Amino acid sequence: MEKLTDQISRVLMAGFEAAGMDSELGRVTVSNRPDLCQYQCNGAMAAAKRYHKAPFVLAQQVVDAVGQNPMFSKLEVVRPGFINLDLAPDFLAGQLNELESDPMRGVERAEQPLTIVVDYGGPNVAKPLHVGHLRSAIIGESIKRTCRFLGHKVIGDIHLGDWGLQMGQIITELHERQPELPYFDPDFQGEYPAEPPFAISDLEEIYPAASARCKVDEDYRRAAQNATWELQSGRRGYRALWRHIVNVSVADLKANYRRLDVDFDLWYGESDAQPYIPAMVEMMQEKGYAYRSEGALVVDVQEEDDTREVPPCLILKSDGAAQYETTDLATIVQREADFHPDRMIYLADKRQELHYVRVFRCAYKTGLVDRDKCSLEYVGFGTMNGKDGKPFKTREGGVLRLETLIGSVEDAVYQKVMDNGGSTPEEGREIARTVAVAAIKYGDLSNQPYKDYVFDIDRFTAFEGNTGPYIVYTMVRIKSILNKYAAAYPDAAAGAILPPASRSETDLALTLCRFNEAVYEAYEQKAPNRLCRYLYDLTGSLNQFYAEHNILREPDAARQAGYIALIRLVLHVLETGAGLLGFTAPERM
Repeated sequence: MEKLTDQISRVLMAGFEAAGMDSELGRVTVSNRPDLCQYQCNGAMAAAKRYHKAPFVLAQQVVDAVGQNPMFSKLEVVRPGFINLDLAPDFLAGQLNELESDPMRGVERAEQPLTIVVDYGGPNVAKPLHVGHLRSAIIGESIKRTCRFLGHKVIGDIHLGDWGLQMGQIITELHERQPELPYFDPDFQGEYPAEPPFAISDLEEIYPAASARCKVDEDYRRAAQNATWELQSGRRGYRALWRHIVNVSVADLKANYRRLDVDFDLWYGESDAQPYIPAMVEMMQEKGYAYRSEGALVVDVQEEDDTREVPPCLILKSDGAAQYETTDLATIVQREADFHPDRMIYLADKRQELHYVRVFRCAYKTGLVDRDKCSLEYVGFGTMNGKDGKPFKTREGGVLRLETLIGSVEDAVYQKVMDNGGSTPEEGREIARTVAVAAIKYGDLSNQPYKDYVFDIDRFTAFEGNTGPYIVYTMVRIKSILNKYAAAYPDAAAGAILPPASRSETDLALTLCRFNEAVYEAYEQKAPNRLCRYLYDLTGSLNQFYAEHNILREPDAARQAGYIALIRLVLHVLETGAGLLGFTAPERM
């Protein structure tokens, strides 16, 4: 379904052309004075200098050329030369009924679907998820869902950190604690145990202990480095132990991401890119892109118009070890080989921007990616801060675990649900789990991705204001009205949405018609906050409509059926939008 502004613009553009002017002057926008009109066109103001006539005269020529059009209830010129427009109620009703019959709610699928890889995880194995992992998962999930909704083929990859020094540290610490394990016996030839010699809780204690010791014990640090080298070189026992570490970690990660309704198509890690590194490095050297600098292998990525120094991309350290840049570049090679993507979108903390600038430039420069065939895109996000404006911490000053944050939000929502009454403790917990996801995701996504924001649990779990629970409550309220209507009129036929007959009904209709524009903006700008803003506006328009119309007590049966059809469409649009943001609403609250 064509965007409403485009439909209106098409008529005005034809009017400008018929009046002998450039058709592009006929672009319309939503009015910045809704008390005067719904839409406006300022093209005659821009045309005045070009065509040497007063803007009022030019605007009147356009209006005369358009003539009577059933799309408009008002099409008039206002001095000094604005064209003000209102849509006809019958036209609006037609638009709404078309939206109701369209499962996409007016959003058109891409004519040429793209293959898109979204890299939006990045946690390290053997470590619990913490609040720092929240934004990547939530923003990336919404971007993935929006791209898919528009018909693109999207591959979501968690891209685990599973191959670096932390692996050697864990192996070294395990060796000291349990030297009798067969993984450490170089002469062991049998099958290694199927069950791991540790649980996730053990790993979560072992890794920080090993990491801390590496900082103060030089011999221990060298042992960890050597264990990392042996693992990456293929030592059989270490590889078996590494698989245990990854499997135990992934099971825990999946459980935590599941609580947020976040999922990945690929659970690949840095280790999966390792086979691509040797050939990639050899190519860069043979073609003269890579050279030695202080023993390290680097590729220059500085460009002429840079206003600051951009350091070379580090391919290999002086000891031959690969770095994050190496792994990320090899992952690009892997994705090119596996998927031939048109776009690769990376979600990461905005403080990593320079890293991605270097990696992307290196990938283009060395031919790993054809710039004309695949775009490499970085979405940097800000930090989630506490009320003190600093990155969110525990009361003791440590990094807050993600499961702890989720549990705290669930508890806060549960208390409010139970205070409202009407739910058993079991029902309250189930409702709280659903609403907590909405509170967390909407609280994050309603902010511009690049900006830091304050996570205020009291505000984010409120059932009024610009919050996820407010959106969810509105959806539940509509369900309640629909259920009561169905119970009171079980034989009532499905009604059509009627032409709006009041200001609030018209405003609600106009807001509904803008859903596709909000989705397109969220997609094009990789900014879910655009969709959040729309859902908030829609709920506001609906609640204003509620204030003026008592749907269940409406005496006119046809008008009442039209209202029911209207709010049912609102529910469908809210459910679709919330699904793109990654949350749902319970049946009751």
